[in-house]
Amino acid sequence: MALFSKDIQSMDDLYTHMLQDIYYAEMQIEKALPKMIAKASDAALRQGFESHLVETRGHMERLEQVFSLLGQTPKGATCPAIDGIIQEANDVAGDIADANVLDAALAAAAQAVEHYEMTRYGTLIAWSKELGRSDVAQILDQTLTEEKAADMKLTQLAEARLNRAA
Repeated sequence: MALFSKDIQSMDDLYTHMLQDIYYAEMQIEKALPKMIAKASDAALRQGFESHLVETRGHMERLEQVFSLLGQTPKGATCPAIDGIIQEANDVAGDIADANVLDAALAAAAQAVEHYEMTRYGTLIAWSKELGRSDVAQILDQTLTEEKAADMKLTQLAEARLNRAA
C-alpha cells in the first residue's frame, strides 16, 4: 500500500481515495484533451476528442454529485498513473512528424486513458455496491458506459482508417 496515503485505514478511506484519484484524473484529462485536439489532423479523431472533452466535464460534474451524496467536498488526489499515461502521450506525440502516424499515436494514447478510467470506474461501482451505495453506483455507471463507448469509437476509427493511413 506504499502507493496510497498513510491516511487509508479502512475501506471507506480507500473508497474516498479512489474517488479523489479519478476526480484528479478527470481534471488532468480535461487539461490534456485540448492539446490532443490541436495535434489531431484527422477530422473524425479531432471531433471525437472534442466530444469527449464535453463528456469529461460531465464526468467531473457527476463525481462532484457523488462527493456531495457522500457528504464530502470534491477534491483530487494526485494520481501518478494518469500523470504517466498523459506524459507518455505527450512524449510520443512530440516525436512524430508524420500527421498520419501522429493520429494513430494519439488514438492509442487516448485508449490508454480510457482503459485506466474504465478500471477505476469499474472498481468504484463494485465498491459502491459493497458499501450499500447503489445510488452512487448508478451515477458512476453512467460514466463507465460513456468511457466504454469512447474506447469503442477509438477502436473503430483506428481500425477503419487511422492505423492503415499511418
